[in-house]
Amino acid sequence: MKDMRPAGRMWHLYKMGGLTPALTSMFDAQSAQQMAFIRSIMKEQRKNSLYEIPLESAELVVFDLETTGFSPYNGDEIISFGAVNVHGDQVTEEETFYSLVNPKRAIPNTVEELTGISTEMAAEAPDLIHVLRGFLEFVQQKILVAHGTGHDKHFLNSALWKTSKVNLSHRMLDTMMIAKWLNPKLNTYDLDTLLDVYGVEVTVRHHALEDARMTARLWSNLMIEIKSRDVQTLGDLYAHLSQH
Repeated sequence: MKDMRPAGRMWHLYKMGGLTPALTSMFDAQSAQQMAFIRSIMKEQRKNSLYEIPLESAELVVFDLETTGFSPYNGDEIISFGAVNVHGDQVTEEETFYSLVNPKRAIPNTVEELTGISTEMAAEAPDLIHVLRGFLEFVQQKILVAHGTGHDKHFLNSALWKTSKVNLSHRMLDTMMIAKWLNPKLNTYDLDTLLDVYGVEVTVRHHALEDARMTARLWSNLMIEIKSRDVQTLGDLYAHLSQH
């Protein structure tokens, strides 16, 4: 006798028709489509080496996340995504992605004061899976860039696993690590310090899209120094960063 409880029904459908019918049986059709798309993006990305891509023509997305705290594994959630396209060292200012996310929990007062995002505002936003799909449609197979990637990578991985049971497979570059390699004598490498060092105008801090834009302009400045050191490809850059 077949086990027709939810988990048993999903396993039966998976064996009969694959992942998408199984997911559709457990979730609404729209969520199943979002999940299948997210999984397909991660699968395609695993096929790409990217190491030989010249930095001068590399397609990148600089992004930033605002969150309710510091640990996605202790209940903290993403509350906004911001991203901007970059081609080599040229920031494509008009090609951006931004969305609030409904974290399905209260936003701490300290986070509201920092980001300007209230619990009420976030409650009107789309759910995580819908925003994550929109973000990945924007990113496609491009290289991801962020400042202090540890935080953002943890939250992205948590979001991907929570919604689609996959891990992030995109290559990432960290402007903080690049700045440490290029400027080993600086005392601190936070975004505010580096924006000041490289003369990037500060617009609105702790707004995901504005932080992404400022980080993209920082990347553009860092690229001038990277190229001056005869670093030509993504593989070259990773090789230098691995030594620092």
